[in-house]
Amino acid sequence: MYSFLHHILSDKKGGAVFTCFGGWHFIYIFLALGAAAVLLWRLKGCSRDQKLRSARTVGAVAFGLYVADFFLMPLAYGEIDIEKLPFHACTAMCVICFLSHRIACLERHRPSFALLAFLSNFVYLIYPAGVMWHRVGPLSYRVVQTLLFHGIMTVYGILMLACEGERLRFRTCWRELTTLLAMTLWALLGNLVYNGESEGYSHFFNWFFVVRDPFYLLPEGVSPFVMPFLNMVVFFAAEMLVYLVLHWIHLREKAASGR
Repeated sequence: MYSFLHHILSDKKGGAVFTCFGGWHFIYIFLALGAAAVLLWRLKGCSRDQKLRSARTVGAVAFGLYVADFFLMPLAYGEIDIEKLPFHACTAMCVICFLSHRIACLERHRPSFALLAFLSNFVYLIYPAGVMWHRVGPLSYRVVQTLLFHGIMTVYGILMLACEGERLRFRTCWRELTTLLAMTLWALLGNLVYNGESEGYSHFFNWFFVVRDPFYLLPEGVSPFVMPFLNMVVFFAAEMLVYLVLHWIHLREKAASGR
């Protein structure tokens, strides 16, 4: 049974290779954005509760896909890739967004979680460095699972911003900083605990890129002191840009309703 499933799920090499901004990459991006557009169109005119239930369902699907991956990785790769533990923003926000619909104390920060989930997953959907490094087939499990997961999380983020975007106000943008700080500290903890060598174990992780910059441009001795702050600045600037877009949409809707 294992050999059969391994043959189906293992990396497909020797044929077409998934490449950044290649044809298959654009198909995955189009599927994600197309799904978001269709859902937004279908939910147009629906109540806020209906929109929220739809977003919650999409988030639950992403969470289920994330959990299922830990059971399928041994069949696909012969081991569990611990780099997929929830210490990157993409995976951490998947878990926290899922919990934010079920734990009352997290509800007030739900739009902030959704915003970071959208940005982090959309960035990876545009530049999926992790799958490109393996140079595998565009329909292999590694590519399909990774792109599908980040695509669904991108859709979740878009739906949540459409549903609860009005709750994001410049006067409460400290919540975005709080979320980014918590994510940074969480990633630092993960890197501190899991990086090292001992009795055959040798791993270096760079969760949330707080140890090294993603392109290894900064000197190794400088990067750990710069990247935690640089990450927060870059993500916060991107979030404020989304704030401006949402504010502009809100003003247009308000002007249209006043006619």
